[in-house]
Amino acid sequence: MPILKNLGVSDPKVPRAGTLPLRSSRNPFEEVSGLEEEEAGELGSLPNGTSCRRRATLEKLAGLAPFRLGWAPGRRAGSPGDGQSRSFLGRVLVPGIRRSSADFGLLARLHGTRAHGDEEAAGEAARRLAFLRLGRGSKPQRASLAERVVPAGEAAPEPPPKVPEPPKMKEPLSVLEILSLIQQRELARADEHILELEAEELAPSGGGAPGPPKAEGAGGGRRARDVALLYEALQRELWALVRETLAGPGPGACAGAGAVAQLGQVLVQEEAADGRRGPGAARKLRARWAEAVARAARERLEAAAPGAPGGLAGQLEALRARLLEDMAVVRGRLAPAYPAGLGAFGVYLRGYHGALAEWLGASARRRLPLADRYALLHWHNQVYPREVLGLVDMAALENGELGPLLSPGTLRGLEDECVTDVKAQTRAALLRVLQEDEEHWGSLEDQPSSLAQDVCELLEEHTERAPRISQEFGERMAHCCLGGLAEFLQSFQQRVERFHENPGVREMLPDTYISKTIALVNCGPPLRALAERLARVGPPESEPAREASASALDHVIRLCHRVVADLLFQELQPHFNKLMRRKWLSSPEALDGIVGTLGAQALALRRMQDEPYQALVAELHRRALVEYVRPLLRGRLRCSSARTRSRVAGRLREDAAQLQRLFRRLESQASWLDAVVPHLAEVLQLEDTPSIQVEVGVLVRDYPDIRRKHVAALLDIRGLRNTAARQEILAVARDLELSEDGALSPPRDRAFFADIPVPRPSFCLSFPLFLGRLPLSRLARPSLACLPRPRPPSLVRPRARR
Repeated sequence: MPILKNLGVSDPKVPRAGTLPLRSSRNPFEEVSGLEEEEAGELGSLPNGTSCRRRATLEKLAGLAPFRLGWAPGRRAGSPGDGQSRSFLGRVLVPGIRRSSADFGLLARLHGTRAHGDEEAAGEAARRLAFLRLGRGSKPQRASLAERVVPAGEAAPEPPPKVPEPPKMKEPLSVLEILSLIQQRELARADEHILELEAEELAPSGGGAPGPPKAEGAGGGRRARDVALLYEALQRELWALVRETLAGPGPGACAGAGAVAQLGQVLVQEEAADGRRGPGAARKLRARWAEAVARAARERLEAAAPGAPGGLAGQLEALRARLLEDMAVVRGRLAPAYPAGLGAFGVYLRGYHGALAEWLGASARRRLPLADRYALLHWHNQVYPREVLGLVDMAALENGELGPLLSPGTLRGLEDECVTDVKAQTRAALLRVLQEDEEHWGSLEDQPSSLAQDVCELLEEHTERAPRISQEFGERMAHCCLGGLAEFLQSFQQRVERFHENPGVREMLPDTYISKTIALVNCGPPLRALAERLARVGPPESEPAREASASALDHVIRLCHRVVADLLFQELQPHFNKLMRRKWLSSPEALDGIVGTLGAQALALRRMQDEPYQALVAELHRRALVEYVRPLLRGRLRCSSARTRSRVAGRLREDAAQLQRLFRRLESQASWLDAVVPHLAEVLQLEDTPSIQVEVGVLVRDYPDIRRKHVAALLDIRGLRNTAARQEILAVARDLELSEDGALSPPRDRAFFADIPVPRPSFCLSFPLFLGRLPLSRLARPSLACLPRPRPPSLVRPRARR
């Protein structure tokens, strides 16, 4: 035995460290035989070729991983063998006790000190074992213990029945082994051992409920630190796994659903353990998992946005693409791998939503140009809800709907900045466009004007984008643009007035002047339509701005129409001077000149847009008939006989029909003017008083601006001198005038007789005959309507002479 000790082989009679105690239920010889076979299989052979049965070496002891190195029970400090090598040999492996991290350091140091003498010890042991083998010879075979006890000739007793072995207890792993499991991504198994280690650290020595952590002297401090370090390592791997799985399959990505399933199992185990730990000691890995998802989402979004071209709009598009890509990965591959109770899809969606809210909030706090503000508001209000959240099952969220990406105050601030910038930019741009267009008004070149188109494009750029963001923002932007349009139209009106008042402009050719005026008129319809559209979209406070815009446009169009009509009727005036004369009764020359000139000028007026063209033609229609009737009521003709009255009435009807055909060809909508001349012809031609009364009543009804002086002038032309008949006819006009005293006067475009002044009626009776038969005192009677009424005496006293 001393030789074996010197060789480093343990005595077979001495129990080896790490062996299990013999069970009383089994045959001791069988136990020894089994141990020998087990050792022979494990230990191998010595250098001389013999098997190392029932022998153990330090190297074999050091490799027994399932056992923990500890001090043997009953060993006293300071006993023999406390040196470096003998202290380790003095330790025994106690089953069921976990190795700490310090034991592995001891083994490492021990292997390092023995590394030099391994070769020399091996050679010495080989020489000694060879000598012993020669001296002992071959080993004789021995009978078993049962053969020795049973006499010869008797049957051997039956072996006792085997008692089923209890299930082997799972050996606890060391800290380093648990760390190795974490590094190998066996996270669920590692977490189970961590929980066991934590339970050992909290378990009391005498059993019962878990107690507080042990003191430092009892080894509890080291174990608590081991648990804390293991949890840190575990969480590092868990959160790295969260980042890697979002990258999708490919180089550098995690294996996939298996690792995610382990992550989910760890979360479930830790959530159950938190219930046992209590509120104060809970680790809350599920909440930290949600934070890790949010961090990973933030990194993914920040990596996608900076490299996108096109400013903020391009970055937002890159964010949208990254969101859709990652949520597709979560929906298709990651969320199904998690346990259903974790609500993984909702956690990922909330993480991306929060990360996106941070990104947008940081962008909104910067000083952005107007285009980027529009892009940010549109993406927030329309693109994200429709193209991102619209494709997501919102029912997967556990705690209701997601919050807003930007707060209402931030959105309102962005909208206010947009409105302010639009007001300033459009005002400057509109004035610049008007100044550029005004420079071409006085030129002799006939250049088309793009003023209205430029104004509409400037304003519609904002009025079309804002409603796509939100209805309220669209209303605010419409109100802002309508106010700017009203200011622009007022400036436009002032410049048009200066243009027509300029004497140098009036000296240009009539065709050029009319062409410039038509170009100004054509600006009205599109600008009016824009103002009406903005007023419909805007809030009720937009009505004053709409009225101001319409008033400015109406003034401009009326001014231009009046200028065109004045130029046209200056050319027609010689033809109107030939009307209502004796030559007019026999020759249509005058009216043919009027119709020909109007028809020729209508070709130029066709360039005007429909709305102002209809208004201009209607005005020309009205003014042409006014100029036609004016010489008739001025008394150029006197119809002393029925034949003359018939000729005049017939001529009036022919001219009226010709003018009606002309303006119908010009597409005049003023059909109410077609009957005025035929009514006058009927009054001249009819002979009986009741018929004349009826015709006058119709005339007064259709043209309420006619007065008794116009009827009296018409009766003078037909030569009606019968006082009673005149009084009856004028009474019809007087009654209608009295009934319409409270009524409003007709609008300007419906006025006809109001533009025809009539001189004071003269005496329709012969003075010598009248003075001889009628007393002078009756000259002032109001019944004589054909005579002028005497003026009332002046109430102003004459100044006294000094």
